[in-house]
Amino acid sequence: MIEKAWGSPIEALEALAVRRPSDDPLLRAAMHIRSTLNVTDNAVAVHQDRLNALTRPGHVPAFYDLERITSSAADLRVAQAESRTALQAISHVVEAREAAVPAAPAPAVRLAQVAVARSGHAPRALGQAPDQPAPSAAVGRSGAGLGPRR
Repeated sequence: MIEKAWGSPIEALEALAVRRPSDDPLLRAAMHIRSTLNVTDNAVAVHQDRLNALTRPGHVPAFYDLERITSSAADLRVAQAESRTALQAISHVVEAREAAVPAAPAPAVRLAQVAVARSGHAPRALGQAPDQPAPSAAVGRSGAGLGPRR
């Protein structure tokens, strides 16, 4: 997810996040959360292995193993929840990065910009010197439309 959002391999992004953290704070946050995700994924694997060892087929757990099975199952659920939370946090950072990238202006805004740009190339009024720029187009409401509002 991080590679796709930033368009570079993880190794390059890790180096960039460490060398210049102030250049892209969202990248630094994503890489920090990714390291947390690695830790929680390892914890999930450890708890799963422990639980599998305690509940292996053909093995009848002793009475004192029941508490270890229960605590291992609870630890596994906590580690899985932390892992899901870290993954969701990465997706939120990626969404924040996408929202921060300026989008293309709306068609109406582009048309207004083009109209303003063209107003500088309008034909000259009669009697206007060739080296004087053409008057720009008026933007906004006319003076006649202004008045008390209710």
